[in-house]
Amino acid sequence: MKAWRVVGAFVFAGMAMSGRAQQSAEVPEIPYRSVPDFLKLPADLYLGEVAGVAVNSKGHLFVFSRGNTTGPAYGAAAAELLEFGADGRFLREIGHNLYAWSFAHSVKVDRQDNIWVADKGSDMVIKFSPAGRVVMVFGRKQEASEEGTGPLKHARPPLPPVDGLFRQVTDVAWDAAGNAYISDGYINSRVAKVDKDGNWVKSWGSPGDGPGQFNVPHSIAVDRDGRVYVADRGNRRIQVFDGDGNFLRQMTIDVPAPPDARPAIGNKPTATTGTMAPGAPWAICITPGPKQVLYSADAYPGRIYKLTLDGKVLGMLGESGKQLKQFGWIHELACPSENELYVAELLNWRVQKLILEPTP
Repeated sequence: MKAWRVVGAFVFAGMAMSGRAQQSAEVPEIPYRSVPDFLKLPADLYLGEVAGVAVNSKGHLFVFSRGNTTGPAYGAAAAELLEFGADGRFLREIGHNLYAWSFAHSVKVDRQDNIWVADKGSDMVIKFSPAGRVVMVFGRKQEASEEGTGPLKHARPPLPPVDGLFRQVTDVAWDAAGNAYISDGYINSRVAKVDKDGNWVKSWGSPGDGPGQFNVPHSIAVDRDGRVYVADRGNRRIQVFDGDGNFLRQMTIDVPAPPDARPAIGNKPTATTGTMAPGAPWAICITPGPKQVLYSADAYPGRIYKLTLDGKVLGMLGESGKQLKQFGWIHELACPSENELYVAELLNWRVQKLILEPTP
């Protein structure tokens, strides 16, 4: 079994930084298999870039794809939400021609099997009932009639965020009380909190690289104790907060890329920080149950990492490529159990079902 030397850095803080600890360990490669041809699509239905995947209590899969594209290359509507059975059989489309559909980013399912989507293009988060009806709407997309409607600006200095509105929103997760935490996103660089009734509670964060600041909070998860984990992709770290937004610690995945690693697309990255650096978290998820673990995926060298909740890297798997067991920019992960993963890929236009077979 191959192993890589890793140094994981952990930063702990309450009101201020209180110390730094380091750990070294051999990181094993986790044996796994990919289920071939898992999703059964109708003959006339195609996936585009798959931005999101989620699983409900029945094992049904929800796939948020940039399919059903209409319009020119820039500004096209590219979002389609599909449901599949536990056996991969196609069941239905949800939200056909929904007003919020613009550019798919993520889909999640809460404890009551409600389906939530974050649409980066419309700056909206939508909550559907299990039956597929719209229950709550968060944010508001730009009006088509306004002469100023157009691409959002990455202004410098940043524009102040506005309560209740998002700028290129990315993801959502919940705590046991039903509070929702929304990562917002490419421009606002913050986390928003709303209660179970949809009332805006607060937000925290701003652009930057300090504790509690973000450079594209791209994915978000909450553990059973209510701690909020934010994939701070551009800063190549996962930040951890309590439910009130107080910074607790940060984790980095510092496993070097193999010398022969290839990118999924484009030139081989050389940066050790930023979005394309090894270990930069594009997607994170936390398993259910009393023994929780965290999974995180990077774009280069195209690996999935298994971690304890305090950041110890337990194992890893995968590489960039187009074949089964290879990945092309993992955009979202679903982990209904420790050894079952669903992987949404942008570049390969697919979802892979992975069965992990870790050795004792």
